[in-house]
Amino acid sequence: MEPQSLGPHYSRQFDEEIERTRAQVLEMGGLVEEQLRRALRALAKGDSELGDQVAQYDYRINQFEVLIDEECSRMIARRQPTAGDLRQIMMIIKTITDLERIGDEAEKVGLLAAKLAVQERPASRYREIRHLGDQVSDMVSSALDAFARRDVSTAMEISQEDKKADEEYESVMRQGITLMMEDPRSIPRVIDTLWVAKSLERIGDHAKNIGEYVVYMVHGKDIRHIGRDGKRSYAESLAQEAEEGQQTV
Repeated sequence: MEPQSLGPHYSRQFDEEIERTRAQVLEMGGLVEEQLRRALRALAKGDSELGDQVAQYDYRINQFEVLIDEECSRMIARRQPTAGDLRQIMMIIKTITDLERIGDEAEKVGLLAAKLAVQERPASRYREIRHLGDQVSDMVSSALDAFARRDVSTAMEISQEDKKADEEYESVMRQGITLMMEDPRSIPRVIDTLWVAKSLERIGDHAKNIGEYVVYMVHGKDIRHIGRDGKRSYAESLAQEAEEGQQTV
């Protein structure tokens, strides 16, 4: 018997499986957020022990990725989903891949924070890096929120936040290069801080990816390669459609 002929019972079972899997994704996302928070705290406080502890999250995050990926594969084989149902599963698979990579970058930040903790700390106490960290942490939270609520508006805003994070990253790079030129003794420490900044910038990119997957799931529109101006235009068209829909009601 074809899955499509199973009617409401099949549909209800599939919905339950999807929601259970989505809950696992959010649980995985919660671990990733905590890992990133601890890594940034270790950097801010110069806590080498806390920085080393960040790596302990990696095993649990990887376990979630394998578990969810296997469940998605089973749903595809068992349910043979099409159209919107298949988009949901594909979006989940892509999302956990980006979450796992965020976890990898957060682990790097934690290990670098542990290394920097035993070096001379600058007067700024890495203020610019911490500001970039706060930016990308907010992006990750927004991406998970958009995923949980299927919120296209929030998902589209993440692309604009990614532009700000990129600008902040470029500013940190310029400051680091200037400092190394002025004080060659600072080169080892500055290089480590620039690696931290690069990991944070990559985390922002992965958060943006998750937002784009939400748009694809809800509207079937792939916005990954249309550029920032195209994304802005698409966001404006969605806002206009929503406004027109409210006026019609």
